[in-house]
Formats: sequence, structure tokens, C-alpha cells
Amino acid sequence: MDRYDMTSTGRDMEVPNIKLKKSLPFSLGRFHISEDYGFLLPDPLKELSHYYMPWMEIARNLPLMIESHQLRVRVDVMPLLSCHLLKGHREQYLAHLLLSFITMGYIWQEGENNIPKVLPRNLALPFVEVSRTLGLPPILVHSDLVLTNWKKKDPNGPLEIRNLDTIVSLPGGESLKGFILVTLLVEKAAVPGIKALAQAINAVLQPSDDDLLQALKQLRTSIEEMTKALRQMHVHILIVPLDYVDPAIFYAAIRIFLSGWKDNPAIPEGLIYEGVSEEPLKYSGGSAAQSTVFHAFDELLGICHNKESTTFLHRMREYMPSSHRAFLEEVHSSPSLREYILSSGSCLLREAYNQCVGALAELRSHHINIVAKYLLTGAAKAKDGGLGHLPGPPQALAERGTGGTAVFQFLKSVRDTTLGGIIDQSD
Repeated sequence: MDRYDMTSTGRDMEVPNIKLKKSLPFSLGRFHISEDYGFLLPDPLKELSHYYMPWMEIARNLPLMIESHQLRVRVDVMPLLSCHLLKGHREQYLAHLLLSFITMGYIWQEGENNIPKVLPRNLALPFVEVSRTLGLPPILVHSDLVLTNWKKKDPNGPLEIRNLDTIVSLPGGESLKGFILVTLLVEKAAVPGIKALAQAINAVLQPSDDDLLQALKQLRTSIEEMTKALRQMHVHILIVPLDYVDPAIFYAAIRIFLSGWKDNPAIPEGLIYEGVSEEPLKYSGGSAAQSTVFHAFDELLGICHNKESTTFLHRMREYMPSSHRAFLEEVHSSPSLREYILSSGSCLLREAYNQCVGALAELRSHHINIVAKYLLTGAAKAKDGGLGHLPGPPQALAERGTGGTAVFQFLKSVRDTTLGGIIDQSD
């Protein structure tokens, strides 16, 4: 599951040139970050205009079409539609969501057998068009799977798992739904921490040790709540007690649809996007390493990962919405929180800072345990052959992440370097 599975590697992309403007106070609104939802898209659209009904009809029935081996047949006769009727970023994000899910289903419909070498132009052209508009790659990314793929069953009800559903899905049933929605709740739990991040930067710029101490306490609490939310991945979480994220279903049925076409032995040359490029393009699949939250907290706390991990993580930023990338650049260019605390001589600030770093390391340790459960336990159960109605697990990535990386090595390295950020009281 290497940060969904939950790692992967990406392709260099041209992204919009967003100019950063220093200002006080540091605000989230400049980066289209919601005070209530953080990096989640508030109240995502669920429908496009009638012109785009062919996309909507296919996307709504993806699991059935894939399981009946009919998706490629339907896509091959799908009309070529233009993105020029999409109005605003909310419709564009929904279009990207629909086309990304259809693309993953089209490529992996038969598992690792009979993988297409070409994405047909009636899918490739609009997908690339809307991707360029949003500054995203033409493949399923974290913002598709989680940030824009949710709705409330009762619009007036709370944002909790019993009142949540996905807009579109892939094979995997309730386990896939649980996987997406638990990840969404981790993002939601991060919202107070994102606001605390802005408060901490302002407290350093102004400065105010009292405000900084309060911001650090709020950040630690938020990270701890993220860990609690993540624990729901492998407990009974949905309305029916047995509907939780089953490791075997994740490993055998869900995992392959998150896989990309870069560093994947099953599709080593990449994929030709018909009408876009005559040469194959290589992109990674969805990954929680594409979540802006973890990058933002690392930047604020001054966590320095090793060269290999840093290169990978920075590549994953190319799979984030452009405004989120700009936010990370702004946090990075802000005065160093760590240096401020070191120079302050305040034992209270050092302790609060270390508690934040410790909480982040604990979250990453728990994530390693989740990955072990979903990769190792899932693989063992899948090999036992008790999943006759599901496709076989992806052999090309049997011991690696969806992007082809050494998942445990990466996750443990990131956890250990996080722990290394704790300030020694003798410093």
C-alpha cells in the first residue's frame, strides 16, 4: 500500500509559473486552501453538463464494466469531447476525476494480461487537455482518488464515515470505499494542523513566543488525530460491521488500479497517449506521497530526509494541484521555525517542537504497520487462493510499491529522519 501502496515515482512536468508574494499575515486563502476542509475540495461537484454524459455514464458503472470486461469496448466507441464547455476549476476537477478513473480501468481491465500500449485519442486528448489546465498529470493522482472524490449522503449531516460516499469507484467494493474515505478523514484531521502551521509562521515573523507555543500544541494534537483516523483503515468502520478495508481485497483487486506506467515492470515502456505524443509517456499512479499535508509539516518543522527520499518526494509534488505546490514553496521560503526555536532559548518551545516531531514520527511508524498489514498479510491471503471472484494480484509489483519503489526502505528512512529532527536539550 506504500502511501497508498504508498509510493511511486513521477515524470517531470511543466507547471504553471505561480509567483509567490510575501505578506503578513501568512494566509491559507491565497493558495485556495479551505479553513474548514484544508486541502480537500469543499463540496465537490457530482455532475457535469449533459454534453459530458458519455463520461458520466461510463464512470458511474466502472466496477461492473471492468468485471464484465466491457469497459474497453465502451471507451473505444465513446465520442471525442472537448473540455471547452467546462466552467471553472470545480468542473475541471470533476472531469479530471472521471477521466482518470476511466483511464485506470481501461489500462488494467485485464490485470497484467493484455495491457494496451495506446490510450485511445477520445480518452487521451480530453484527459491531457484538462490536465494541462489544472497543472496535473494525465493519470489518477491523490487529488482525484481522495481530495475531490467525496460526497455527503445527507448534505446537512456531519463529515464522518457513516455519512460519506465516493463519487466514482473501481473494483474493490466496500474495501475500496473504506480505503478512500479513511484517507479523506486523515486529510480532514490535518485541517487544524494546517491552520496551526500558518499561525506558527506568523508567530515567527511577528514574533510572539506565546502564539507560537499555542500553534505548536495545536499542530501536535492535529497530527495525533491524523494517526487516530488512519487506525480506522483496519477496524470495522462502515455501517455494516464487516465492511472494512480487507488486506486481501486491497492487494488482489484494488492495488493494480492505483499502479502507473513508470518504473512498473508490467508496462516498462510507458503508455502512448494517442493524438498527444508518438512516444510513450511515463507517469506514476496515485500515491499518498502526493498529499500536500506531509510535505507541509516537514517543511515547517525543518525535517531533512536523505537525498534519495528527498528527490522522490519533490517529484511527487508534480502530482499536486499547482496552488498546493505554491503553498509548499511559500512555507519553505519562510523563516526557519527550527532555527528560531534553537535561538530562543525557550525550553517550552523546544519541548512543544519535539512533541510535534515525535507525533509525526509516530504517525509514520503507524503507517509502516499499515503497509506491512496490507502488503504482507494481503499477499499471503491472496496466495491462499480464497479470492476466486477477484483478479489475481499484480505480480510485477509483488514486493514493491505501485510505482516500483522499495516501499519499506523508503518509509522507514522517512520515519527515521523525522525522528532525527528532535532537538537535543543540550543543543
